[in-house]
Amino acid sequence: MKLNYLSLLILWASLTAPAAMAGTQGEVEVGSVLRDAPLSGFAGDYTKLSALRGKPLIINVWASWCGPCRAEMGSLERLSRRYGGKQFNIIGISTDDDATAAANFIIQAQITFDNYLDSKLTLENMLGANAIPLTVLVDANGRVLQKVRGSKEWDSPEWVAAIGKAFRVKM
Repeated sequence: MKLNYLSLLILWASLTAPAAMAGTQGEVEVGSVLRDAPLSGFAGDYTKLSALRGKPLIINVWASWCGPCRAEMGSLERLSRRYGGKQFNIIGISTDDDATAAANFIIQAQITFDNYLDSKLTLENMLGANAIPLTVLVDANGRVLQKVRGSKEWDSPEWVAAIGKAFRVKM
């Protein structure tokens, strides 16, 4: 009896595991255009995702409690200072439940690129951020070109070249 139960449990786990890893509800896949969504800034400012069209965009989904997110933030800041606003824009999307913790991290890390709080998880779900950090490369028309999971050194020569290739811009 125990063997049958164990066999059923293993079968059930193998059938349900892929669905649990399939992404997030309403996720926009690579190759598709992002839907419009509200962006709520930490200073009470408000805009829409569609307002950022017209120039390629790097979207980094992070949280202040996420060690890998914190580790890569410096390289995103350096990338932003070097290229941001010229060939492409960079924004951060915090998934923090605690807006104060996120805002404090932005101040402490001296992040100057725009960051927004995703308190309703709209962007987290649309971007497919079932694990963070997640960085999404989006073309000037809002089409998702690439999703990169995990912490990266975004200002390294390899990633700068990859970004230039994805956006078809000279870096």
